[in-house]
Amino acid sequence: MISVNDFKTGLTIEVDNDIWQVLEFQHVKPGKGAAFVRSKLRNLRNGNIQEKTFRGGEKVSKAHIENRKMQYLYASGDAHAFMDTNSYEQIELTTDQIQHELKFIKENMEVHIITYDGEILGVDLPNNVELEVIETEPGIKGDTASGGSKPAKLETGHSVQVPFFINQGDVLVINTSDGKYVSRA
Repeated sequence: MISVNDFKTGLTIEVDNDIWQVLEFQHVKPGKGAAFVRSKLRNLRNGNIQEKTFRGGEKVSKAHIENRKMQYLYASGDAHAFMDTNSYEQIELTTDQIQHELKFIKENMEVHIITYDGEILGVDLPNNVELEVIETEPGIKGDTASGGSKPAKLETGHSVQVPFFINQGDVLVINTSDGKYVSRA
């Protein structure tokens, strides 16, 4: 058990038979009444984000999450195969389980699979990934002054808005949390 007064960003807890990750928290001590902790939590099973308030000093169960380094091998229909880089054990996840992450994962890429008591909760991506542009309109000389953007299709099939100077074949750094262009690699 852990006190809500000891919350840290990234901490995983078990509340209402679900696994939650603390995204934000704020200790509030009103002039009148008891202190409380206002928090923003993400459900690791379904990705929902919820704001929850706890009484000061309330105890919650800490969830022990295991991160396993795995390599993405291939997609076969609706199943996606991952292999543990140490034991060579393979697991399969469905497209529904990793819908958001598939925009940024390419074959042979190493990711972390999050598990809780043997239950696979999902894939933990790095903050940024490097992906190649496979399709975009060519940039026109002198078009950069306006600061506009154009769509570009990446090797994973994800489309992103990029500056005019980006061309087909360029490798880009993409933020995995919002799916936006960061820079050229």
